[in-house]
Amino acid sequence: MKGMIHHIEIYVSNLETSTAFWGWLLEELGYNVFQEWENGQSWKIEDTYIVFVQVEDRFLDVAYHRCRVGLNHLAFHATSREQVDELTQKLRQKEIRILYEDKHPFAGGKDYYAVYFEDPDRIKVEVVAP
Repeated sequence: MKGMIHHIEIYVSNLETSTAFWGWLLEELGYNVFQEWENGQSWKIEDTYIVFVQVEDRFLDVAYHRCRVGLNHLAFHATSREQVDELTQKLRQKEIRILYEDKHPFAGGKDYYAVYFEDPDRIKVEVVAP
């Protein structure tokens, strides 16, 4: 367990929108609801959990952008290429834009099978096959 991520906490602009997006995705990836309270919710897999918290109104004036200092993206393991394909179909059904569509699923290179997309606050998300 030494060195494993314990948890990640992400502040979001709209908790309801973000938990709908992330809840579906994380549960597809094997996470389970872990904690729920008025201003946040988390999902857990094994010993790691991801927390989403409603940002205070006074901090809503500057939107997130992955090219600024801070987090660029979150990448998750898929179990297979088939799981990446299934997630891609579900993302399209939910009208979530696939990034790098012209290179999908090899946007990361010829030996890198993944889907890239953004959450409601435009945090880039990647799901990559083994």
